[in-house]
Amino acid sequence: MEANHCSLGVDLSYPDLVIDVGEVTLGEENRKKLQKTQRNQEKARVIRAACALLNSGGGVIRMEMANKDERPIEMGLDLEESLRNLIQDQCLQAFFETKQQGRCFYIFVKSWSGDPVPKHGSFNSRICSLSTSLYCRSGTSVLPMSSRQAFGFLKTKERQSKYDLINEGSPPRKITKAVYQNVSDSNPAYKVFQNDTIEYGEILSFPESPSIEFKQFSTEYIQQYVENIIPEYISAFANTEGGYLFIGVDDKSRKVLGCAKNKVDPNSLKNVIARAISKLPIVHFCSSKPPVECSTKIIEVFRGKELYGYLCVIKVKAFCCVVFSEAPRSWMVKQKYVCPLTIEEWLKKMMDADPEFPPDFTEAFESQLSLSDSPSLCRPVYSKKGLEHKADLQRHLFPVSPGHLRYTPESLWKELSSQHEGLEELINKQVQLFSQGIVILSRSWAVDLNLQEKPGVICDALLIAKNSTPILYTILREQDAEGQDYCTRTAFTLKQSLVNVGGYTRKVCVRAKVLCLSPESSTEALEAAVSVMDYPASYSLAGTQHVEALLQSLVIVLLGFRSLLSDQLSCEVLNLLTAQQYEIFSKNLRKNRELFVHGLPGSGKTIMAMKIMEKIRNVFHCEAETILYVCENQPLRNFISDKNICQAETRKTFMREYFDHIQHIIIDEAQNFRTEDGDWYGKAKTITQREKDCPGILWIFLDYFQTSHLTRSGLPLLSAQYPREELTRVVRNADEIAEYIQKKMQRIIENPSVNIPHEYLAILGETKWAPGVSGSKMIIENWTVEQIVTYVADTCRFFFERGYSPKDVAVLVSTTREVGRYRYELLKALRKKRIVHLSDASDMLGDHIVLDSVRRFSGLERNIVFGIHPRTTDPAILPNILICLASRAKQHLYIFL
Repeated sequence: MEANHCSLGVDLSYPDLVIDVGEVTLGEENRKKLQKTQRNQEKARVIRAACALLNSGGGVIRMEMANKDERPIEMGLDLEESLRNLIQDQCLQAFFETKQQGRCFYIFVKSWSGDPVPKHGSFNSRICSLSTSLYCRSGTSVLPMSSRQAFGFLKTKERQSKYDLINEGSPPRKITKAVYQNVSDSNPAYKVFQNDTIEYGEILSFPESPSIEFKQFSTEYIQQYVENIIPEYISAFANTEGGYLFIGVDDKSRKVLGCAKNKVDPNSLKNVIARAISKLPIVHFCSSKPPVECSTKIIEVFRGKELYGYLCVIKVKAFCCVVFSEAPRSWMVKQKYVCPLTIEEWLKKMMDADPEFPPDFTEAFESQLSLSDSPSLCRPVYSKKGLEHKADLQRHLFPVSPGHLRYTPESLWKELSSQHEGLEELINKQVQLFSQGIVILSRSWAVDLNLQEKPGVICDALLIAKNSTPILYTILREQDAEGQDYCTRTAFTLKQSLVNVGGYTRKVCVRAKVLCLSPESSTEALEAAVSVMDYPASYSLAGTQHVEALLQSLVIVLLGFRSLLSDQLSCEVLNLLTAQQYEIFSKNLRKNRELFVHGLPGSGKTIMAMKIMEKIRNVFHCEAETILYVCENQPLRNFISDKNICQAETRKTFMREYFDHIQHIIIDEAQNFRTEDGDWYGKAKTITQREKDCPGILWIFLDYFQTSHLTRSGLPLLSAQYPREELTRVVRNADEIAEYIQKKMQRIIENPSVNIPHEYLAILGETKWAPGVSGSKMIIENWTVEQIVTYVADTCRFFFERGYSPKDVAVLVSTTREVGRYRYELLKALRKKRIVHLSDASDMLGDHIVLDSVRRFSGLERNIVFGIHPRTTDPAILPNILICLASRAKQHLYIFL
């Protein structure tokens, strides 16, 4: 095989990953005639491309036939065998299909995934590899580990290291008797290892075994031979139970033959061995990180009284973690090239698994996409229990009716049809052959996929229908040379996203077609099919079940967002928007440049604000520096600023400074804004309306139920907050906490404060809570500070022992002045429990318990929240403060009154 390097590239003119591997000789008889070097070079290119596509979402290998056969021809047994080895001896047709078109030969590659393997009754590894470069001893042999074996071996080593870490300071874990004997003085090989001399032709008293290997010196290139066998044999012993490698012993007769003294220099040989061992890649799961322990002994071999030569013996101790012979042989597509994975990348993907949630998390969240049965690049997807499952969202947003082709969203279809004469006829003509499925329209599918919008595109229409591959139609106002590139790029991104984000595991492609609505004639259309490859019939959606499965993957693509759980678990996790959130997010920004979004506590306003800022960048082709996020509190500002999607400032900074470069503004938690520094709303409108022909976006998110003061907020009257949308689906809090919040909201309705519009209170009647998530709420009255902080420390220790971390906990008090009052006492109580991680909310991503005020924590959340003596100077807004406090807790709430 050729050396690992990024030599193969992706052809960007297709809506799929297409890798051209150049000329390849095909056909069994033709390949037999090739020289071994050329045959291996061609095979290496094909295998690298196949492995990369399996690991990157699937695609197509294109090759030009080097032989002159015009008739259809097979690949060749050596190529088929190599592909079969790559997929761990599974059915070749499950992952590869071939097609010959003229002089071009195509291999269509399905994505690798963790589908169950019936033959073995287990799951595939998360990544496909030509070789794991991991070896073990089995009887008297050295065997390479398959990906499945490597996964089990790595998981065992990881568990052992975790056990040792948890039990650090306890008596060391017992080493099995067999492992100890493999390198101890009870092993018969040990006695030979202790000798300085041995007789030529002596028959050793012990045979080969799992801990003993006999090898002879090669007749020439002795040092190179030894250097070549070191990686496999030493790593195998280290990965199993240790042992001895004898070089210079016949494995059948057990005779000591050594190597003639005139053919080898003992010191030079020891240096070669040491250098080869030092190059072995090792991976540690443990904290001590020792090196591989090997001892080399060069024993003099005598014939009678004369020195004949040397016997080499290498003693290898069992290694605590993992020893590779070299970097694993696995490839992925990176930045348009086929590149080898580093050991670190390979190990991360090989060990990739669903996150380990504490017990309460498991009860609170429902898996929508598991890594155990999804393609290599996918991330796990969860939704809060009680919310719509991806199947429910699919049926709500993209329903499929038997014998019916539906256009959705209907309102957009009617709007586009009325605005563009001939558009309806043009699209109907394209899809008239399909009787069941759905046509999903968008003003820009590129924006929906987090790409930039293209001027001149009337709309994009995605057809997902029975007995067809998905087809993306881009309709242009007039012919445009860049229109085809836009459609291809969008279709490519959609296909990759369906697999690598949405987790679709069947064979799939997205064909791209560009249509032009001629201004001269409403019925004339110029069409260009981007893809010239004829995909196999298996790439068409065979029935309703396949159509709906693909649409459910599309739901994850369109509604998925990076969960705040990602920061807590230190791994990438996705959540899904609710249907209500998605409908607001899908609004046409050009027609909704100003919007007030009223959202109840826990309805996801801040998440929506972040998603809208990402959409603004793609619709208006602007940089993050031109979008301003404004909130009241510094911790929330810091949290958003860390996302690098915008410039983030507090209201005070916004009123103090100039923002000449800002085009778009998102206001969050606006109910707590004040006019003490001036008219912030007027300033925001002035900035976003500087460009009269193309005003910017001004979206304002607020919830009057969480108002924390009685002064003027600077918001316009409710009747003037138009257009307006409402988020009434509450998604954050566990049942007991949600019930407590509802009671406090009802109290506000019964006794509203003067700065809450009475018309707003009717929103409570439209509220939908997501039930089914267990949690806890405890209200404790009349405790002393000492009692409170002791209880907080004890409760934190309780949760930490059950899998939670300091990132899950917030302790909230009434004012920043009280933070200082409680800090000393709380820290003292925590230290008694050996908990020292305590800080304010300015660093939400740090691994510490937050101690801060309720107001400064507005807009943020944690799983466990303690509220200490919440109070306010005006009793009229105490229920608001308690709502704000309680809504910060996702699962467990403790309030000390």
